[in-house]
Amino acid sequence: MTALELSRLQFAVVTVYHYLFVPLSISLSALTAGLQTAWWRTRDERYSRATLLAGKLLMATFAVGVVTGLVQEFQFGLSWSAFAQYYGDVFGPTLAIEGMLAFFLEATFLGLWWFGRDRLRPGLHLATIWVVAVGTLISAYVILAANAFMQHPVGATIDPATGRAVLGSFGALLTNPVVVASFPHTIAGAFMAGGALLLAIGMWRRRDDAVQGPTWRVLARVGAWTTLVGGAAVSLTGDVLGKVMTAVQPMKMASAEALYETTSHAPFSLFAIQLPGMEQPWSIDVPWLLSFLATGDPTATVQGIDDLQRQYELQFGPGNYTPWIPVAYWTFRLMIGLGVAATAAAAYVLWRTRRGRDLTPAWFADRWLLRFLWVLPVLPTAAATFGWLFTETARQPWLVFGLFQTRDGVSPTLTPVELVASLAGFALVYGVLAVVWVRLVLHVSRQEPTPLHPTAEESRPEPVLEMSY
Repeated sequence: MTALELSRLQFAVVTVYHYLFVPLSISLSALTAGLQTAWWRTRDERYSRATLLAGKLLMATFAVGVVTGLVQEFQFGLSWSAFAQYYGDVFGPTLAIEGMLAFFLEATFLGLWWFGRDRLRPGLHLATIWVVAVGTLISAYVILAANAFMQHPVGATIDPATGRAVLGSFGALLTNPVVVASFPHTIAGAFMAGGALLLAIGMWRRRDDAVQGPTWRVLARVGAWTTLVGGAAVSLTGDVLGKVMTAVQPMKMASAEALYETTSHAPFSLFAIQLPGMEQPWSIDVPWLLSFLATGDPTATVQGIDDLQRQYELQFGPGNYTPWIPVAYWTFRLMIGLGVAATAAAAYVLWRTRRGRDLTPAWFADRWLLRFLWVLPVLPTAAATFGWLFTETARQPWLVFGLFQTRDGVSPTLTPVELVASLAGFALVYGVLAVVWVRLVLHVSRQEPTPLHPTAEESRPEPVLEMSY
C-alpha cells in the first residue's frame, strides 16, 4: 500500500474509533442532566438513582473520548501535514474554541458535578451538569463547522502567494449551510446512541432485580423514548441535509444512489445487486422518491455520475472525480437501515411496557429481544459510523471540495513503514481502551443503583474500630 492509502486507512481507523464515544458523551451528558432535573423537581428516588448511573457511564465514556480525541489531533500533524499547512488558518480557530472553551467547560464542570454531590446545594449541583451538556454541544458544533468547510468551503479565500486557505469570515464558517443542516442531524443520532445504551442496561437489569426494578424501568423507558424521538428527528433532519448535500455536492447524492444517467422522476433504490454476467443490476425501487429526497419535487431532474464527471473535468481539469460507488451506495443504506432497526426496537419496547407492563420471555419476539439486548446500542452507533463513512468517502477525491485533493494533503516525507508502525501503535492503544471501557460499562451496569445525593445516614463515615492492648 502507498503512503496515501495507508494515511487514509489510519485516518479512518482513528476517526471512526474516536467517534464511537462522541455521540455517547453528547447524549449521556444531556440525559444525565434531564434525569437529575426530574429528581430535582419531584424528589423521586428513582430519578436520583438513574441519574448517578447515567453519570457514571458518562464519566467512563468521557475519559476514553479525551484520549482518542488527542490521538485524532496528533495524527493530523503526523500524516496530513500538507493539509494542515493549507487548512490551518481555518481549522485553527475551531480547534481553539473546542479545546479552550468547550473542553474546559466539560472537564471542569464534570469534575464539579462528580465531587460536589454532597458539597453543593442541589440547584447549584444541577447547574454543573447542564454546563457540561452545553459544552458538549458547543464542541460538536465547532468541529462540525470545520468539517462543513471541507464539504462546502465558505468564508475563506486562497492566498495566491502561499496557496493557503485564509479565513476571511468566521461568521460565514459558523453559518455554513452544511453545518446548519448537519448539526441537528448529528445530535439526533447521538441521542439515539445514548438512549439505546440506557434502554439495553435498563431492560437487562429490570428482569433480574426485583428490589430496584422501578429504577431500571425508568432507565429503560427513558432510553426507549430517547431512541424513538431521536430516530424520528434523524429522519426529518436527514431529509433537510440530503437536499443541502444535493445542492453543494451533487456527485455525493448520485453516488449514494449509483445513478449514472441524469434522470427526471428519479426512483430511489432500496436494494440492488449485480451478479457476474448481468448487464443491468437487479434493484427494488421506489418511484420518484430520489427526486423528492434530493430536491423536494418528485418530478425534478437529478444529475447522474457520468454527466457530473464530464462537468468536473471541464471545471477542474482531467481526472477521476467519481468516488468508490459500492461504498457510497451501501454505507448510505446501512446507515438508514440500522437507524430504522434501532427506532423500531425502541418503539416495540415502549409498546410492550406500556401501563406498567414488562417484557416477558413467553413471547417469541420478547425472548429474542431480551437475548440480544446488548446489540441494541450497537445499531445506532453503527448507523452513525456508516453515515460518516458515507460523508467522507463519497466526497473523494477531495479533502476540501473543489479546492484541495486528498493526494495533495499527505505528509510529503512520510514513509509506509512509519505509517504501519504508527497505525499498529494506535491500534494497540485503542484495543486497550476498548477493553477498559467495556469492563467499566459492565461494572457500572452490574452495580446496585445508589442515590445521587446520599442522605445524612448514608454519608456518615464508618466507625473506626478501636483496639486496646
